[in-house]
Amino acid sequence: MKRKLVSFDWAMKKILRQKANFGILEGFLTELLKFDVKIEEILESEANQETEDDKFNRVDLLAKNERGELILVEIQYNDEIDYFQRILYGTSKLITEYIKKGRGYTNVKKVYSINIVYFEIGQGADYVYHGTTNFKGLHINDILTPSFIQKDKFNIETISDIYPEYYILRVNQFNDIAKNSLDEWIYFLKNEEIENRFKAKGLDKAKEVLDVLKLQPKDRAIYERKEENKRYKESLFYTAEIKGAKKKAIEIAKSLLDILDIETISLKTGLTINEIEKLK
Repeated sequence: MKRKLVSFDWAMKKILRQKANFGILEGFLTELLKFDVKIEEILESEANQETEDDKFNRVDLLAKNERGELILVEIQYNDEIDYFQRILYGTSKLITEYIKKGRGYTNVKKVYSINIVYFEIGQGADYVYHGTTNFKGLHINDILTPSFIQKDKFNIETISDIYPEYYILRVNQFNDIAKNSLDEWIYFLKNEEIENRFKAKGLDKAKEVLDVLKLQPKDRAIYERKEENKRYKESLFYTAEIKGAKKKAIEIAKSLLDILDIETISLKTGLTINEIEKLK
């Protein structure tokens, strides 16, 4: 049996910010980052303030782990052509926001930017991407590494340990076949369900806490209304996309009327013969 759970964006807004439920987010981050994550606190930041537009488009949550590193988790539903730039801006803003005036650069915070997207971002066959920063020699292709003093002073092994790390989870690319513990989390992110056989860290707690049926009646009504609003807005975007494609097909058909026969134009544009005849 699989129970319907609240969506992860709702959980980030209403549930995961509570200290008693940190274990859910810690489990997800541990499976993704491949090291144990212990959340010290959830922070408020300009980067994750809710706006009127956020109610449908995106949800952010900013956490600080016990090592003082910043972890920004963002969920984005609507297509944004400049999303890569916004990811970069978000991490840059956090770095400057959390270094106090007059403090040296040694106080720069390590940032993990985790982006859970439900639209086609970029081109690629995978559903999880990881980006880091390294410096490669132009002549002998070696990787620049910190000195022994820098490694000891800053507790790092590579220069990439200082720079932001980026994770992009292209949820809709996932084929629903969970081959490992991270896949089990992505299955939940996509389907809002957790199979009983799943063993990934944090999922047992998520299954218990995020059960829709366990919400208070008022909260459940708000949640169901939010989900309906999300479906409605997705429908509006889909309708606009279809209308845009239809308009483009009509324009192409008009340009071909003096060149090709109606049957061929219909094959090229997808318009019906009747629709093309009306354009004459």
